[in-house]
Amino acid sequence: METYRPMLLFLLFLPSVLLFCNSADAKRYPFFPGFINAGLKQSSEYSGGGLYETRFFTQILDHFDYTPRSYETFQQRYLVNDTHWGGKGAPIFVYTGNEGEIGWFARNTGFMYEIAPHFKALLVFIEHRYYGESIPFGGKEIAYSNATTLGYLSTTQALADYATLIIDLKKNLSSEGSPVVVFGGSYGGMLAAWFRLKYPHITIGALASSAPILQFDDMVSPYTFYDIITKDFRSESENCYKVIKNSWKEIEDTASQPGGLDRIEKSFKLCEGEGELVEDWISSAIVYAAMTDYPTASNFLAPLPAYPVKQMCKAINNPTAGNDTFTRLYGAMNIYYNYSGTETCFVTVGSDEHGMDDGWEWQSCMEMILPTGASNNESIFPPSTYNYTDQAVGCQEYYYVAPRPHWITTEFGGHDIRRVLKRSGSNIIFFNGLRDPWSGGGVLKSLSKSLIAIVEPEGAHHVDLRFSTKEDPKWLKAVRMKEVKIISRWLEQYYSDSST
Repeated sequence: METYRPMLLFLLFLPSVLLFCNSADAKRYPFFPGFINAGLKQSSEYSGGGLYETRFFTQILDHFDYTPRSYETFQQRYLVNDTHWGGKGAPIFVYTGNEGEIGWFARNTGFMYEIAPHFKALLVFIEHRYYGESIPFGGKEIAYSNATTLGYLSTTQALADYATLIIDLKKNLSSEGSPVVVFGGSYGGMLAAWFRLKYPHITIGALASSAPILQFDDMVSPYTFYDIITKDFRSESENCYKVIKNSWKEIEDTASQPGGLDRIEKSFKLCEGEGELVEDWISSAIVYAAMTDYPTASNFLAPLPAYPVKQMCKAINNPTAGNDTFTRLYGAMNIYYNYSGTETCFVTVGSDEHGMDDGWEWQSCMEMILPTGASNNESIFPPSTYNYTDQAVGCQEYYYVAPRPHWITTEFGGHDIRRVLKRSGSNIIFFNGLRDPWSGGGVLKSLSKSLIAIVEPEGAHHVDLRFSTKEDPKWLKAVRMKEVKIISRWLEQYYSDSST
């Protein structure tokens, strides 16, 4: 059985096994940032009732050409909460939608709701084109059918969508003077930062949380992603790290024996016929537990306890598990996949409940190419190297279009970022938690007085944007307080400049 670890490109996120290979062994990438978890029904912490009103905007298909097709339109969904809005001239806070249906992100971005009363802000969450209900060409069947229709799915088109919608919204509200601050987490955080850089006349600032804008080209080592995950688990327990690290060979050896897959299914309580992809299933839990290693119980990707990495290691180290590797590892998987205690058996491939699948496959092939697939001999995963050539060939064979691996840095920059942005950028907060494997591609040092990096050693993936709880640690409260103070300065400066 082939050892495989999920590619998180996107989400987030690796070995050189290609999702587009035509072989029976082909696997598909898990997602970037929003993500499909293997074998798990995803749920959200808030149903959306009372949190927002759903609206639609007639959006143009192509912002950059003047061909007849460019002027075709589609309905773009956006969500609005005006409960605390101060009216004409008051701030507008906009979430730049990720690679999934916008309601899921709106229900898990409590920070914006909680600061809206203080700023008397209007909240707007805009859905990314080709996701959720914002599908051109009348639906997914045509929109996702080939490169001709998928070609309109890009970061530049998405940012232009946001700009067009915001301008029209302000005009309709007769509030052209309202300052706009954009927010985003993960891929949405990347979009927020890029939106501030490309459209400074539309937004006065951006909060880019867990935004790996440097995870392109050769700016960050492809080993970094798995190195951070390894550090997360090893920091909790050396034994936990060793059990996981050594388990891959034992799984391989067992699977190759007669009746081995049956033993694997029984050991991990997998549903019948699910043993073949057990390594994907285990890998997904390890990766996503590290990403969402939140200090409080959460329900973003799955019902999880506070500090899930710590709890998974406790399960592995539980003396009652004895010395059987599979029993120990099952205990950890049960924390991640069955913390609610409702699962009777596990499936290893989940559903695309939030509509991220086909769109992100295209984006991660064509332009959102984030090298993260390598692991060294110390890694918690088996050693591997990153081979972009194999990935590019697979993408081109599937879509009949050549990827553009350097387009993102051509369009938005990234190389020598300190020198460049201190002269051309301003008013961006880059938050990164160092337990998040994507932090390796983030901005970890402030670039100027207004390009501010907030780095928290105990933080996880866009933890600052989550709803607050009474169990939040002091460091998380301090992070949010700092972000509020910075945004306040932006707004004070805007209103001061507007009055002169």
